[in-house]
Amino acid sequence: MDRTKSLNDRPRSSSNHSAKTPQVQREKDRCNRNAETSSPRSTLSEVRSSSRRLGISIVIPFYNEEESARVVIEEILSLYPHEEIIAVDDGSTDQTRNIISQFEGVRTVYFEKNQGQSASILAGLSRATKSLCVLLDGDGQNDPADIQNLVRHFHQTQADVVCGYRASRQDNWSRRASSKIANKVRRMIVRDGVRDTGCSLKVFRREAIGCLVPFNGMHRFLPAFFRASGFRIEEVRVNHRPRSLGTSKYTNWERGLRGIYDLIGVRWYLRRHVRPELSNEIHHERNPF
Repeated sequence: MDRTKSLNDRPRSSSNHSAKTPQVQREKDRCNRNAETSSPRSTLSEVRSSSRRLGISIVIPFYNEEESARVVIEEILSLYPHEEIIAVDDGSTDQTRNIISQFEGVRTVYFEKNQGQSASILAGLSRATKSLCVLLDGDGQNDPADIQNLVRHFHQTQADVVCGYRASRQDNWSRRASSKIANKVRRMIVRDGVRDTGCSLKVFRREAIGCLVPFNGMHRFLPAFFRASGFRIEEVRVNHRPRSLGTSKYTNWERGLRGIYDLIGVRWYLRRHVRPELSNEIHHERNPF
C-alpha cells in the first residue's frame, strides 16, 4: 500500500502568496548580477512578468523545515503561480506538514515516517503531470528564479536534462571542500560528466523518471542514471544562497560514509545496466498459402 498521502483537500491558506517575503526582497539585488551560464539570467521582475506557462512540475522535498517551508513556497508561488507545485513532507516531526498543506495551488504529499530525500523525490515525481520536471531543495538555498533559465536552456539546446551547478557555493569551508572531493571521486568512478551533482536544481523530461532506480541515496546519482539511459545532459551555472533558516540534516561524515557505500552499488549497477529499448526487430509476414 502506498505510504504517501495527499492533502489536496485540506483547508486553503488565506495568505497572500504574491506578497514579498524578506528573503524574496533580499534576492532582488542579487538577481541582476551577471552569471556565467549558457543562457542569460532572468531577473525576478522578468520572471514575474512572464505570462507564458512553462509547463513544469516543481517538486520540493521537505524534512523538518518549519523555519524555511513557508518562505520557500511563497517565493515559488510568487514566481510561478501557474505551474504545478508538489511539496513533499518526509515524515517531519515539526510543523512542516501543517505549513506546506495550507497553500492554495500546491499539491501536498507526505510520509507518516521519515524515508529519506530519495523517497520524497520519487513520491513527488510519481505525481507530476507536466512534460518537464523540476527539482529543488526545501531549505531555501536554491534560487527559484533560476528555474526559468534552466527551462530556457533546455529548449535552446534540445537537451533531455539540465543540471544546475553552484559556481559560488555559499557554505562553510569544510562542506565546500568535502563536496569538491566527493564530486571528483564520483565523476571518476561513475563517469556521469557532471561537476556538481549535489546541486538539487535540475530540469528533465518526465519520461526520464522511468530510468531512476529507487533506493535510499538515489538523489545523489540522478545524472549517472540519466546518462546511462541515453539522456543528454547540459549544465548551467545557478545562484546559491546562504542557509538563513533552519539547520542542515546531514554532517560531512554521514554524507561521506553513505556516499562510499552507495558509490560501490551504483558502479556495479551501471556496469551491469542493459538497454533493451535499443533493440531492433525484423518481421516477415507469414505466407498464408
